[in-house]
Parts: sequence; structure tokens; C-alpha cells
Amino acid sequence: MNGRVIADRYELSTVIGQGGMGQVWTAYDGRLDRRVAVKLLRPDHMTKGTGADEMRRRFVRECRVTAQVTHPGLVTVHDAGSDGDDLYLVMQYVDGADLADHLAEHEPYPWQWTVSVAAQICAVLAAVHAVPIVHRDLKPRNVMIKPDGTVTVLDLGVASVIDTDTTRLTHTGSPIGSPAYMAPEQAMGGTVGPYTDLYALGVLMHELLSGNVPFAGSTALGVLHRHLYEPPLPVGRVRPDIPEPLEGLVLRLLAKDPQHRPSGAQEVYESLAPLLPRRGNPGGPLDPTRPFLRPHAPWPDRAGAAAAPPPPPRPPTAAPGGRGPDVAAAVDEVKKALGEGSITRAVDILGGILPAAAAEHGERSPVVRILRKQYATTLMDDGQYRRALPELRRLADDRAAEAGPADPQTLQFRHDAAQCLEQLGEAAAAIAEYRAVLPYYENAGDTGRAFDVRQRIGNLLLAVGDHAGARHQLQALLYDTERVHGPYHRLPVELRRVLERQRQFNR
Repeated sequence: MNGRVIADRYELSTVIGQGGMGQVWTAYDGRLDRRVAVKLLRPDHMTKGTGADEMRRRFVRECRVTAQVTHPGLVTVHDAGSDGDDLYLVMQYVDGADLADHLAEHEPYPWQWTVSVAAQICAVLAAVHAVPIVHRDLKPRNVMIKPDGTVTVLDLGVASVIDTDTTRLTHTGSPIGSPAYMAPEQAMGGTVGPYTDLYALGVLMHELLSGNVPFAGSTALGVLHRHLYEPPLPVGRVRPDIPEPLEGLVLRLLAKDPQHRPSGAQEVYESLAPLLPRRGNPGGPLDPTRPFLRPHAPWPDRAGAAAAPPPPPRPPTAAPGGRGPDVAAAVDEVKKALGEGSITRAVDILGGILPAAAAEHGERSPVVRILRKQYATTLMDDGQYRRALPELRRLADDRAAEAGPADPQTLQFRHDAAQCLEQLGEAAAAIAEYRAVLPYYENAGDTGRAFDVRQRIGNLLLAVGDHAGARHQLQALLYDTERVHGPYHRLPVELRRVLERQRQFNR
């Protein structure tokens, strides 16, 4: 299915999620030149007894309703409809990790993280329930932790289309939905409401705190039976460090009778509020306490902070006969995309072909170096300077090892790396890189590039507050540019204006 285009607009790229009823793909939106996520659902896999046309109408209607709910913690819905036998839902692509993977990588999950995740989910549920909409399938796989620690809830509205009769079993013998997170009333096919989502939140919190869902079993019916009749194990018996109010809240959320649960997401949030972390320093990317430790702070807020992981690259085009990546075809695709102004698509193609090309031809082969150079250039054109920087440094090191530090191509790679540092606001590192390449340009008699680098250094010195150093740098440059170009050339005119502004500022 790779390469399939949905609705003459969305080109499917990589599967990032899969279940019994459909798949989630990264895709390329050719109209707006952006990455999106596309969820494909098969009506014949979702239910029996309901016509496919009726399922499509219900799906589109529900998507229209849920698209009206706006909240920072909800994934944005861009489009929905049907394509062939599939229903599709086009959503914003969310960087980060889903909560199930986040838990697996951080067991035991800090209870402060659990509180922070749950509080953010409560904010989402309060907005959703006010519509009113019930999520019906809240679980770790439907919750994303973004690099800045904020939580995004996925699949709002999809479960309400699928879950018209929860007790009905599919031909595989499994109930539609997620039995491990189903409230008793949902498992019995009764009326669902906001209290149903609160029960699922209780299951999710129990799993984060203890490492396991409260009710597990070898069959779906066995799990549902335990939801109906067995009391949950208090999480404090597994994690003695958990505060008693938090343990009590989880038990209230897991009450069999909806009337014994909290009255709404707002009440749950108020119970969590005293346990939320106060001001401080977050642990790094994907730390869910960060929005409370540094509310509304920009990300990244530390020098040299790691960038968000890049989205999955577009898979390489296969060569005829399945012999591996067709590099020539990929290069042609890149040229076409760049010619159409589709820079994001070109980045995806190059990012997808590079690993396969390196495996086939060797990392130091000419074809791989050409691809890597084009990849770095395209990343810069796309404004992705943090991703371009390591590529440029690698290219510079490889070229310097072969042709020496004074080689024009080596210098170009290092100059571009300095530009990336400049764009990322890492002024001191950019100054150091520019100063390192400047003597080579001067020794080679490349006056134009040397003047440009000297001007950049002067402007960066102003940016870091070294006004004396900047004035000395720019004054010397003014003298040299006037000597070479005359006093009325664009560059000396601009330098005099900057120096005059600085003098007025320092009066």
C-alpha cells in the first residue's frame, strides 16, 4: 500500500500503528506540503449487521462533531471521508511517544509523572465532556507524550462510531474496543457517559503506578468478568511511595457504580492539583511534569537541548525486481518535489533513501555523499537547522579527512554548519565556527566570503552583548570594505549605519 494516494491528496508513507480494524500511517499532504497522520478503517472489520454505507455516514458525521472540539491536548482533525473500501481520518502528525512506550521505557513510572499525565488528560476530558462527547477508548496507546512534556489525546470520536454495541463480539471472539480499560457499564452494553472515561482514566493511572492494568486475563470475557465483580488491588501495596490521596483517587475512579466515582473530570483535576509538582527544572524531553514546572516556557529552554525526534522518514522507492532502493528514481522524485516547491516531501524522500543507500553502496560511496549533501541542503531550505547540523558536520569531517581543512567543499560545509548554529540562536558556537573558517577564506583571497563571515561575526558579537568587540570587528571591516569597494558600496553603507546606531545606543 506504500505510495497509495488517498483522496487524490494524501500519499501514504509508513505504518506507525496497526490494529484489528485499521492502520495509522504517516502521509504526505501534497496540497499543503506537510506531514500528516492518516487513520484507515475498514467498515467490514468494525461491525456486523450495519451496512457499509451507513457506517460511512456515521463515521463522517461523528468526525464533523469531534472536529468542533478544540483543545491544546487534542490532536487536530484536518479531513475525513471514504476512499474505496476504507474510511479515512486525516490528523495532525504528533511527534513524541505514546504512553504505553513511555511507561515501558521508564518503569517504575514516577508517581509525579502519573499525576501530571492524569491532570493533563482531565483538562482534555473536561473540554470533551462539555460538548458532550464520550471518548470510550481512553488507553495508553491513545495518549501521546510530546517532547515538551505536553499530553495529546488521540482517536476522539472514532470509538463512538465503532462501539455502538460493546457486548457484540467480532468473528475473532474479541469485543470491539479495549477490554482492559472498559468500565463495567460499557462492558455490559449499558449507557456510557463521562463517568465511563473516568473509569478508563483510573485503569490508566493504576497501570502507570503499578506497571499492570488492574484486571487482566487470558480471554476478553474473563477480563470483563473481573471488571464487573472483582475489587481492584490498591496501588499502595505495590508502590509504598505513592501518596495516600493518590491511591484513594484511583480507587474512587475504579468504582463499579458510576455514582461512586468522582462527579467529573474537573473534580479529578482538583484532587490531583495538590499533588502536582511546583516550579523547578524538568528532567528533559518527554517529561510530563514540565508543563507544571515551567508553564508556557519555550522549548527547548536549555542551551544544547536535544531536539524533538524527527518524524519517520519516507520509505525508499524499491528498485524493479525488489533488489533494494532505487536511488536514481528517488533522486528524480526529489528533483520533481523541489521543482514543485514541495520541500517537506523532498526531505522525507531523502531521509528514507539514505540508510538503504548507505547499506547497499557503502557510507563513503559517492552516491551516498551526494544524497547526504542534498539532504543537508534541503533540511536547511526547510528551516530544519537542528537536523541539518549533524549532517553538515559529518560531511565536513569526511571531506576534511580526504581533501584537507582548506578544501572549498570542506569550508562550505563548515560555513553552512555555522549558519545553522546562528539560526538556532547558539551565537557563541556560531562565532567560534565562523572564526575557524575565516583564515582559510582570507588566505585563499576570497574577499567576498571573508567580508561576509566578518560581518556575521560582528553581528553575533552584538547579539551576545559584546559591544566593544563588535565595534572593533565592524570598524575594521568598514575600513577594508571601503578600501576594496569604495565608500558608496552597499556593504560599507550598511556597516556605517550599524556603527552609528551602536554609538547612539551607547551615549
